Amino acid sequence: MNWVEALILGIVQGLSEFLPISSSAHLVIVQKLLNIQVEGNQLEFEVLLHFASLLAVTIYFRKDIFNILKGFFTYLLKKDKKYRTEYRFGWLIIFATLITAILGKLFQDVLGRNITSPATIGVSLIITGLFLILIEHGVKPGHRTVKEMTWRDGLIVGFGQALAVLPGISRAGSTLVTALWCGLEKQTAIRYSFLLSIPLILGISIVEIPEMSPLYFELYFYETLIAFVASFLFAIIGIKWLITMVNKTKLSYFAVYCICLGIIVWLFIHDSQVF
Repeated sequence: MNWVEALILGIVQGLSEFLPISSSAHLVIVQKLLNIQVEGNQLEFEVLLHFASLLAVTIYFRKDIFNILKGFFTYLLKKDKKYRTEYRFGWLIIFATLITAILGKLFQDVLGRNITSPATIGVSLIITGLFLILIEHGVKPGHRTVKEMTWRDGLIVGFGQALAVLPGISRAGSTLVTALWCGLEKQTAIRYSFLLSIPLILGISIVEIPEMSPLYFELYFYETLIAFVASFLFAIIGIKWLITMVNKTKLSYFAVYCICLGIIVWLFIHDSQVF
């Protein structure tokens, strides 16, 4: 992998991380189409790119994060009712993350090696597209805010996020779709979706990054740095883009893209049976 290929993968990862089009699927597809070989450990490279996206969403939602943490611990320690909403919202984020971790591991164990096959990716992209169409044209916009959220919302959205263990099922798309299906208003659904990505990516980073070999950074420092910076910058762009598209009710554009790409992957990059 040269610096141009590293730049391409960084842009793809960053831009698609928070759009409802599946970043993991796009990384697999781009690497296959351009025959990009990631030196060293592929998982380590992807974890670093995800960590760049984590920095992006943390910076973008820094005020929300600060308010939630402040309210959570203030209510926990002082029982100040003024912060009860932030306290409950914090627990709903934790609860959904736990659901995701449990079910995501279960899905991985069941699917095994076929989880990254082009056939699986193609079908998953088509499913993502169909759900985006359904939520935009088949479900009336909800009006429930953070104050009205329940444990049921956390369970359903956590389940939706767990489905994103499949490359092709977008984490952003699945959490948005399930949150809107639960009847949450758009702004609440957007906040919940983005904030849920933080503990998930952070948890993976805490587990994987310390296990990385120092030799990896010595051998591939510049390529990794280029990909990391590109992923960070384009993740910011992706966040702003998705918020704009959701507010303008234009998720159908992403739906058409996912369905078309899924069909192309199925027809032309298909090399194994689905599941």
